[in-house]
Amino acid sequence: MAFNNIYDGKTVLVTGHAGFKGSWLSFWLKNLGANVVGYSLLPDSAEKMYNVLNLDKKLDASIIADICDADELNRCFAKYQPDIVFHLAAQPIVRLSYSEPVLTYKTNVIGTLNVLEAARKTSSVRAFVNVTTDKCYENKEKVEGYKEDEPFGGYDMYSSSKGCSEILSSSYRRSFLSDGKPYALATARAGNVIGGGDWAQDRLVPDCIKAFQSDKIVEIRNPYATRPWQHVLEPLAGYMLLGQKLLESGDKYATGYNFGPEYGTPVRVADVAQQVADVWGNGRVVVGNGDGLHEANLLQLDITKAKKELGFLPVWDAKHAITETTRWYKAYYSNEDMLMYTRNQINNFINDARAKQIQWSR
Repeated sequence: MAFNNIYDGKTVLVTGHAGFKGSWLSFWLKNLGANVVGYSLLPDSAEKMYNVLNLDKKLDASIIADICDADELNRCFAKYQPDIVFHLAAQPIVRLSYSEPVLTYKTNVIGTLNVLEAARKTSSVRAFVNVTTDKCYENKEKVEGYKEDEPFGGYDMYSSSKGCSEILSSSYRRSFLSDGKPYALATARAGNVIGGGDWAQDRLVPDCIKAFQSDKIVEIRNPYATRPWQHVLEPLAGYMLLGQKLLESGDKYATGYNFGPEYGTPVRVADVAQQVADVWGNGRVVVGNGDGLHEANLLQLDITKAKKELGFLPVWDAKHAITETTRWYKAYYSNEDMLMYTRNQINNFINDARAKQIQWSR
């Protein structure tokens, strides 16, 4: 009974459902009583949250296809007639965008346009949440958190492609979705998400876990960079809260929102790695020299708008998020029942939100 029970019985289409965040979101929505249709390519990693949760058997439909295939996408929408779309499918790795710039833009911009168009052709769709990133902003390495009305940009091709996705969403809304018809479109920005089930390359926590599991030392590329770390359930709660508001109130909330931890709580990369090592029990961390590719040193979001307009509030602080994430992996490599473990972690998160009287948990 979270999110005003609005997802119970709704048909929800999640693009990128086989990815890290998409798997968590699809599983949570299914536990809320939604009819979940997933549309995604499979991640390259051998281990996948999608497989851990057996989502191919748990969801109402799991379509393995590319959002760049507009015809297949249109067939999916026509067949399943979703009420709401959560668009998470993307090329999500900053460092990969240096070697695959065309793929990054084709997926993150043209692919997004394909999903927006497929939704516009489907009369059942009432709400659409386009998930971008905190890196969509022109990062000036300032101490203050970025607000939703600040300029988009991006040093690398991934970040700039997500800035383009934000501009595309705004233009699309004004061109085709006036007065919330045929659906209400909002964007959601979050970053530096951690949680169990992420095995993607060039991400701090997965790199630590893979090294510790193999009894190897982790070399940290950019140890003194700070990030607004948050558990994956935090932004997902924000996305679903935003989806709830769109379904209930139409285009009143059809704009962009930041979802992140409280301002002033970033944690250094080296400190995150060391905490993972400590919780794991025998991990070893050393400071490296990097590889010359640009990485932001400072980036925070201002979540005031989401707090005031949506009632969004963070539940777990960074220390708790890191601990819960590391414990998930320890449980996985100890062959525990991860379906039950993951469900319990979601329930604990909801209970902690209720204890704080956070709006979406009711």
